[in-house]
Amino acid sequence: MKKSLLYIAALLLISSACSSKQDASASTEQAKEKKEIALQLYSLRDDIQKDYAGTIKKAGEMGFTAVEAAGYGDGKFYGKTPQEFKADIENAGMKVLSSHTTKSLTEKELATKDFSESLKWWDTCIEAHKAAGMEYIVAPWMEVPKTIKDLQTYCEFYNEIGKRCKAQGMKFGYHNHDHEFKKVEDQVMYDYMIENTDPELVFFEMDVYWVVRGSQSPVDYFNKYPGRFKLLHIKDNKELGQSGMVGFDAIFKNTDAAGTEYLVVEVEKYNFTPAESVKLSLDYLLNCPLVKTSYRK
Repeated sequence: MKKSLLYIAALLLISSACSSKQDASASTEQAKEKKEIALQLYSLRDDIQKDYAGTIKKAGEMGFTAVEAAGYGDGKFYGKTPQEFKADIENAGMKVLSSHTTKSLTEKELATKDFSESLKWWDTCIEAHKAAGMEYIVAPWMEVPKTIKDLQTYCEFYNEIGKRCKAQGMKFGYHNHDHEFKKVEDQVMYDYMIENTDPELVFFEMDVYWVVRGSQSPVDYFNKYPGRFKLLHIKDNKELGQSGMVGFDAIFKNTDAAGTEYLVVEVEKYNFTPAESVKLSLDYLLNCPLVKTSYRK
């Protein structure tokens, strides 16, 4: 607890609207304005393995309004049926928003552009996600392709997945790390993906921390590709605001250009216990006057 208080005090000294304009006398334990903010459950991955029900309940008690899953497999979420998972999340006072899952193309599929086998897997996956009440399915990763031809094939594959999601009333997107800012045959991978996927079928969940780690500006991408970033992974090296690397003020001032519909907190490394670090990150957003109550139009 002492560490937490020191961290909070440090945040109040940072010169940014998300901290310095807060009332320094206000405790993070006091009631805050309710804001629509989701939690990527990977943030509590160790806790959820030990105590699934207790961890979900704790996330709801913290003040999160939705979750993004990272535990889909064989038609289930964290070993629960889609219906069970949906009920568990809703019983904790949240909703099921999105999920990270993917299936890579085989070498044969890359060569032939015949996605039929992988799309069978996706059809089952989409069905399970719909039953769980998901609004978004997000591919969290792909390796840097060897050629532009292979990258183009993935763009076409993602368009097909997006088409299937749209038919079921969901949206399909891609989540970046920093390697997407490498070049494939002199073209930036991330830019190529955005420019060669259909905006009606594929959105991008920008992980703002990884964009910065890739030596890029999130806001520049918002302005270059307006409306493409429906979900934002709000992340830092550890707790939000901890590193000073990410210009959160500028990000929150430009969400209209991005096309943002929901903020998703992810914490991968911690100064404290995972639950404590996640709570501090949520408090950072709840206390930030630049973070909207809702990003829904």
